[in-house]
Amino acid sequence: MDRTLESLRHIIAQVLPHRDPALVFKDLNVVSMLQEFWESKQQQRAAFPSEGVVVYESLPSPGPPYVSYVTLPGGSCFGNFQCCLSRAEARRDAAKVALINSLFNELPSRRITKEFIMESVQEAVASTSGTLDDADDPSTSIGAYHYMLESNMGKTMLEFQELMTIFQLLHWNGSLKALRETKCSRQEVISYYSQYSLDEKMRSHMALDWIMKERESPGILSQELRMALRELEEARKAGQELRFYKEKKEILSLALTQIYSDPDAASPSDDQLSLTALCGYH
Repeated sequence: MDRTLESLRHIIAQVLPHRDPALVFKDLNVVSMLQEFWESKQQQRAAFPSEGVVVYESLPSPGPPYVSYVTLPGGSCFGNFQCCLSRAEARRDAAKVALINSLFNELPSRRITKEFIMESVQEAVASTSGTLDDADDPSTSIGAYHYMLESNMGKTMLEFQELMTIFQLLHWNGSLKALRETKCSRQEVISYYSQYSLDEKMRSHMALDWIMKERESPGILSQELRMALRELEEARKAGQELRFYKEKKEILSLALTQIYSDPDAASPSDDQLSLTALCGYH
């Protein structure tokens, strides 16, 4: 633990040279420090060059406790985990969680190396019914995970998290199963989605999937949204990275909005059906 704290102080001294490492997490102006941290990172090595803004979002609430989210360049999302009596306090608490995670992300242990890949694959094998031999077979789940890690060698875990979130959503959405039925290999799917970020177009395609599911099983959207909101709250209170849960909420909310605003949305002949969009490259 002492070694980790010393490493964090070294990172703070490098990225925020005019800040006292011993006082960083006690400083009430943590919001400006988080912004300063990411601006400094981008100037040093152009991390996430296309997304240079730290974005805050406060949930509407007539009174406390208040909830605030902060989304970092690259898409990682964090929220306040304490019970906050003001919006400003919630914003500061979310910024503090994000700053701590941003600093930890700079540690050598958070970068994907050959050693990291070996340990991660061994952990994955231990938690499943797979074997180490599966790591060399991209048609298996272990093999696909191994391939994803090797394809992102040198990246930090926050950089890798965006791709992982996309595949978490595709699995949750049922799209990965549909892609397998079209004979797309896992390597093809991984290579394809590695080129894209999680944007409004992808969210819209996934929302269309859920509109179709609602047509087949009325009530499933509301059920999934309740579950997503519960998962998001639990993850926020635990101080976890939130993007997967927050994206689920956004996609389901978008689907419900489209259904209520246009009952005829996403008919089977709609040329924007998400399965077609997701498989169109094959």
